[in-house]
Amino acid sequence: MNPAEPWLSIVEDARYYPSPHNSQPIKVRPVDSRTAEVYYDLDLGLPAESFGIPFGHVCAGVFLESLRTVAGGLGYDVAENLDHSEMDFGSPDRLHFLGTVTLTPRTATADDVARLQLFRVRGTSRRPYDARPVPAEVVAAASDVADAGGHTFRTTSDRSTVRRLVHINQATLFSDLRNDAVYDEIMAWLRFSKQDARQRADGLSAEAMLMPGSLLRFAMTHRGLWDAPVIGGAVRTMYLNTMRGVRQLGWLEGPFANPSDYIEAGRTFMRLWLELTAHGVRLHPFGTVITNPGSHRAFASAVAADEGGSRMAWMLFRFGYSKTPPVAHRRPATSMLIGAGA
Repeated sequence: MNPAEPWLSIVEDARYYPSPHNSQPIKVRPVDSRTAEVYYDLDLGLPAESFGIPFGHVCAGVFLESLRTVAGGLGYDVAENLDHSEMDFGSPDRLHFLGTVTLTPRTATADDVARLQLFRVRGTSRRPYDARPVPAEVVAAASDVADAGGHTFRTTSDRSTVRRLVHINQATLFSDLRNDAVYDEIMAWLRFSKQDARQRADGLSAEAMLMPGSLLRFAMTHRGLWDAPVIGGAVRTMYLNTMRGVRQLGWLEGPFANPSDYIEAGRTFMRLWLELTAHGVRLHPFGTVITNPGSHRAFASAVAADEGGSRMAWMLFRFGYSKTPPVAHRRPATSMLIGAGA
């Protein structure tokens, strides 16, 4: 039997897991038809901000929950044997071992199939939201999911707080542009044309960010102009226009001190995302607010986050209702598989 199967079929769906900058760093090496090794490709990580390094493991947790969701819908249980060692982005071995996963065939339930369908329609929406509040019962259901993972889901619809956090998110971009390492990292993942986005099948496309590619390219390659009164103001206005209709923001607080915590955080976030998707709610993570130390402090202060002990407010996002966003491109499933004739 070709050991690439059933892994190729599973990865065909699982490759649509969300990742920072749509970098898609997870690789899978089939050992046989039931066992595979999972790796994080350090060359596809985002280590420029020290706070960004833990999100390698958060991304791994997101992927592992995605894999479990897809495999369940296709009729498999997944057992994990994980390695929780720290990621070393200076290592000569560019594939960081995350652990081994093993499949056990079973009959998929109706809930398994429904959950797989939610995963298939899940997406990040950077479109303007329509300002409808998300019902309290939906927020409560998402809170239950977070609680089950040992985390707390908090939200705000206070207009001044929402406005403050949106402006912190905007200011983060300007701050990151002044950091050469972060700027270079962002530029490596921007896709300014539809053709480039389609061919590379990764990164942040101008289309998904709702900005004309030529204007985004000019603005990003002339970052010094962002401080100019006229051009800087125009860029700020254009960016804030994509935030129209933001009525609510949500964030997650919980254990965030080591790779095991980071993986479980990512797993919880994916489960919460699917719960919101089940109710027709879309979301857009404000990841750089968390990874930029100054922005993180401002955010945590603005919401009086509980960051005592090993806890951290580690995820911030807008959520609500919007038109269907463009589907982000993904690399083919074969590019995610190592060996096995893939």
